[in-house]
Amino acid sequence: MAEKHSSSSLGIISRKSMLCLFVFASVLFMLSWFFLLRSTSSAGFSGLSLLPHPKLIPLIDNGNSASWNRKDVEPSIGNRAILVDNEGEEEKPQKKDDLGDVKCSGFDNNYKQVLKIFMYDLPSEFHFGLLDWKPQGGSVWPDLRAKVPEYPGGLNLQHSIEYWLTLDLLASEVPGIPRAGSAVRVRNSSEADVIFVPFFSSLCYNRYSKVNPHQKKSKDKLLQEKLVKFLTSQKEWKRSGGRDHVLLAHHPNSMLDARVKLWTAIFILADFGRYPPNIANVGKDVIAPYKHVIRSYVNDSSNFDSRPTLLYFQGAIYRKDGGFARQELFYLLKDEKEVHFQFGSVQKDGVGKASQGMHSSKFCLNIAGDTPSSNRLFDAIASHCVPVIISDDIELPYENVLDYSQFCIFVRTSDAVREKFLVNLIRSIKKDEWTRMWKRLKEVENFFEFQYPSREGDAVQMIWQAVARKVPAIRLKVNKLRRFSRFGTQKDGELRKIPSPSNFW
Repeated sequence: MAEKHSSSSLGIISRKSMLCLFVFASVLFMLSWFFLLRSTSSAGFSGLSLLPHPKLIPLIDNGNSASWNRKDVEPSIGNRAILVDNEGEEEKPQKKDDLGDVKCSGFDNNYKQVLKIFMYDLPSEFHFGLLDWKPQGGSVWPDLRAKVPEYPGGLNLQHSIEYWLTLDLLASEVPGIPRAGSAVRVRNSSEADVIFVPFFSSLCYNRYSKVNPHQKKSKDKLLQEKLVKFLTSQKEWKRSGGRDHVLLAHHPNSMLDARVKLWTAIFILADFGRYPPNIANVGKDVIAPYKHVIRSYVNDSSNFDSRPTLLYFQGAIYRKDGGFARQELFYLLKDEKEVHFQFGSVQKDGVGKASQGMHSSKFCLNIAGDTPSSNRLFDAIASHCVPVIISDDIELPYENVLDYSQFCIFVRTSDAVREKFLVNLIRSIKKDEWTRMWKRLKEVENFFEFQYPSREGDAVQMIWQAVARKVPAIRLKVNKLRRFSRFGTQKDGELRKIPSPSNFW
């Protein structure tokens, strides 16, 4: 009996011991986690050892940015990442030579590898034939060593990027032409990063969008139809579904019919004003600058006091869509002292007068017109006239690597049309701040300059670098498409049951 009682007592003691041991172990476990969390709660801790090397970030982040700062980016709204100020941080003075990411020589160091481009040998009717150039010797391309066909002047020039990019690719094959080397033409499409489509769509729209009396369709529509038929039958298009093709549609009305059928390609555009997001968007496409029309301000030695006009605008005043603000601002500003706000056009030396006016003004208005962007911004940059941008939906070239707030003033449309708001804001900007922005304009103006032959850090090279930043994301999508390629590919008609794509991927 005593033995049984002793055994029972030992069992109770054993259970108590196990319970105590369990409680003790639990307490130790909780304490260890407490100290661990406390040790990692210091500001800025984010497991840096697990993050990719900074040089790899542009290749991982969908190919959309050259650099980023964790503190400067909020979650995306729509298809844009919103940059925010670092509140509470003291602004550090910037050295004269410390231009950050606006130095030509090191502007995009992560993309120094040459972009390899395969360009279709389209018939001349799609490109230089639209300039009235005639093929010679069986080649569809002009001999750049003999004579370069000229692009028409006037307002045609503002959407001429198709001409400059094509010339640059052709020049990459001609020894002795002193061009920069961000991109080079290759003859084997399997070696290429992207496929370039040399269709001068903006010029085609400007010259041939009207239907002549003897025509059922305009030449512009006919060429778009021929282009769609050609592209969709090519092995390069079928291989990637068009995702690695680069199409130029800088004029907002160019490629109106073809864009819906070729929506998978990379579009080079002025803005997204007339595009639904499933056809074109900031994640897939490239925004390129207009070519400025007014004269560049060469050897600009002006200063704040030598520019008598405070605020300058000359152009079309009555616009549709988002351009209603122009007429509202006209009535608000037309009688203000030191403000020039008048109707203007390219006729009767309009370009010369605008050049003189911008060169003698401190600030130049860039107001949304029929679309969010206009050539006036790039005219202002070439004039070193600080741009005042009033366009809520504007997209800007290379904005993922260039901080426009350093040389532009941004004003919401709802604020700009308030009485006295805009003029009081501009007058509050003092000489020192204006001078700083004026100097920055002179530092960045080359990024918006189109020229042949192309030079390091000019607009042509900047656009090629913007395309290069899309390449990693393109390869990811194309490789995913090939997962089930061994089982065959569905016919295009079987892929979708709706008339337009629901998503740009």
